[in-house]
Amino acid sequence: MSARDEEIRAAFEREQGTWDEGWQSVLELDPEFLATFTGFAGVARRQRHLDPKAQAFVALAVDAAVTHLHPPGIRRHIAAALAAGATRDEVMEVLECTATLAIHAMNVGVPVLVEVLAEQGIRTEPAPLDDDQERIKADFTRDRGYWNSTWDELLELDPALFEAYTGFSSHPWRQGTLSPKMREFIYIAFDTSATHLYRVGLKLHIENALGYGATPHEILEIMEIASVIGMQSVTTGATILRELTS
Repeated sequence: MSARDEEIRAAFEREQGTWDEGWQSVLELDPEFLATFTGFAGVARRQRHLDPKAQAFVALAVDAAVTHLHPPGIRRHIAAALAAGATRDEVMEVLECTATLAIHAMNVGVPVLVEVLAEQGIRTEPAPLDDDQERIKADFTRDRGYWNSTWDELLELDPALFEAYTGFSSHPWRQGTLSPKMREFIYIAFDTSATHLYRVGLKLHIENALGYGATPHEILEIMEIASVIGMQSVTTGATILRELTS
């Protein structure tokens, strides 16, 4: 490597604490591009509104989200979390919170179903909740710490599914050790990610996080961490390019 290449690699390792074949490929093919990425990706680490463990949890949620699933990042961020003092149970809790992303199939799908039913005159207005539905709503509110109108139609139309989801999504809240604010940070992380961009949930969980004492700078830092995953196009592609042209 040239002196400049060594300088770029050292700066990257100092900022990110990692190096692998993907980064080596980018360094060999376009070192100055890697230098610009180092500056971009390092903003959150330099400003440090979240501690290293929280930053690792946020990055893990982004890479482990089912809409993304980037194994190299998952491994790196779990290692970083453990190095920052996280327990195995805490990391597992991050993954469990991240698994709730798929309920957005219902959050998006049910309103569309309701819209079509209204257009066809099948459902003209919400039905009142019965005692069992009121109990399910109370259980969710108690266990998850909030209620939002985004759940109303799902509770009305499919209370059995919503009750089962309440148990599934509430498990970390009942058994886990992460703070409520940290759990909301995890939800924000995968909702704001470029591979999901779920605005309804993002707004809801920002509101919840602020209610738990989060600062605007902490929330912005979650978004900053999520914003760097575009580089995975380069690390993956550059490795292949390097192999085929070397």
